[in-house]
Amino acid sequence: MTEAPAKDRRILPTTLLVMWFAVGLIFVWSAIHPHDYFTWILEVFPAIIGGVILAATYRRFRLTPLVYILIAIHMVILMIGGRYTYAEVPFGNWIRDLFALSRNHYDRLGHFAQGFVPAMIAREVLLRLNVLKRGRWLSVLVVSVCLAFSALYELLEWIVSALTGSAGDAFLGTQGDVFDTQKDMALALVGAITALLLLSKMHDSQLKQ
Repeated sequence: MTEAPAKDRRILPTTLLVMWFAVGLIFVWSAIHPHDYFTWILEVFPAIIGGVILAATYRRFRLTPLVYILIAIHMVILMIGGRYTYAEVPFGNWIRDLFALSRNHYDRLGHFAQGFVPAMIAREVLLRLNVLKRGRWLSVLVVSVCLAFSALYELLEWIVSALTGSAGDAFLGTQGDVFDTQKDMALALVGAITALLLLSKMHDSQLKQ
C-alpha cells in the first residue's frame, strides 16, 4: 500500500473527530429497542465492518476527509434503516404520505448511497495504489465495482431471505415491488455516476494535499 499524503498524517481535524463521535452516538441510539435485533444486525453489520476496517487502516492508509465524511453519512443511513427497518423509517413514511406515494422510499436513498459512497472509496483506492490513472477507464472501473458490490448485496439479501423465511422479510424490504432488486441496482448505478460527476474535482484536490 502506498503511504498517505503527508498532510493526511496529521491528527484528524476536530470537525472529523466530532463527526465520528456523533456517528457513535447514533449507533448506540439505533441499538436501543430497534424494530427487531435480527434486522438491526443485518442492516448495521456493514457499518460495523467498515468502522473496524477504517480503524485498522487509519495509520497505514489514511483516506481523504471527503471520503471519511461520505462513509460517515452512509453509516448513519444504515443505522437509521436498522433501527426502524427501511420500510418503516418515519421520514420515509412522511414523504410517502405527503406526496401520496405507494411505498416508503427510504431504501431507495440507501441504495443510491450504496453507489455514491463506494464510488469515491474505489476511486481513491485505485488512484492511491496506482492501479489506473485519471481518465475514462478509471470511471468505467469505478462504476463497475459499484455495480458488482450492489449485485453482491442483492444476492446476500436473497440468501438471507431464503434461509430465514419471514424473519428476513424486513431485510429484503421489497414492499411488494417485483422489480425492487433491479431498481436498487439501477439507483446504485445512478449514485456512482453522480458521485463521479459531482465530486471528482474536489476529490482530486484533496488527494494532492
